[in-house]
Amino acid sequence: MRDRYANLARIRTLDPERDHLEIYQIMLRREFCWDLKLGLNLAFNRSFSIPRIAAVHTGTGELTERTQRRIDDTGLLMYEMVLNGFDQPRGREALRRINQIHRRYDIDADDYRYVLACLVVVPIRWLERYGWRRPCCHERQATHAFYRELGRRMGVTDVPASYAEFAAWFDAYDAAHLHPNDDAATIERATRMLMLTRLPRLLAPLGNSLVSAMYDAPLRRATLLAPPGWPIRAGVHLTLRGRARLQRWFGRPRRTPLFADGIRTRTYPDGYDISRLGPPPPPAG
Repeated sequence: MRDRYANLARIRTLDPERDHLEIYQIMLRREFCWDLKLGLNLAFNRSFSIPRIAAVHTGTGELTERTQRRIDDTGLLMYEMVLNGFDQPRGREALRRINQIHRRYDIDADDYRYVLACLVVVPIRWLERYGWRRPCCHERQATHAFYRELGRRMGVTDVPASYAEFAAWFDAYDAAHLHPNDDAATIERATRMLMLTRLPRLLAPLGNSLVSAMYDAPLRRATLLAPPGWPIRAGVHLTLRGRARLQRWFGRPRRTPLFADGIRTRTYPDGYDISRLGPPPPPAG
């Protein structure tokens, strides 16, 4: 059982401000691999659902017409920064590409903060509910520090100074701006189709309800989804909680870190060029 907490013991020896990258790498690559990846997916879904942000995405057609590629590109750029940090060549190139892409659009500063807040708060709250253990204070602080640094390098100012402050800001912004809107519904339906293709065939008839059950009530309202029946919601909750207990009792630390052999995606089975991820440049003139 002692080995089960080896990563946590290592994390507690680190400084969550100075060593935030190493802590976040341990969280993603060793400690909470599937759950943190799912939490990040839910975070992006949440950020795409704010009406102003959703309108930008439906306007480009990237998430509705080239859904798989857009999701793969977003994940690759994010994981390149996590795997390599902001100061190594691949991490710098991924950050440069993100800034190039966003420079084309007139995006409100608060919407940038909201996207960062989603990436900080939504995955941590998922881990608090369904992770095999709750994230410790070092992990919450390091997650906040990583995305605060990402925001700084993207020119995002006035990021709340702590995880608790950012979570409070997120809840207030969510309540004020996460309203039902057709653009968010269009994006959700497009991204949902990809999630459904990954379900086992046995669960396919329940696919739509299972996906909806992983959303919270505000996200369902924003994307114009009716809540699934309580048996589905209860079943998903109990299954995820049961999985967490089994992992806690019988799991072992991951020996081979996630992405040790590189990042594989459906869009780029043979590799990718970071500088070409994301939408192509607009036509000249």
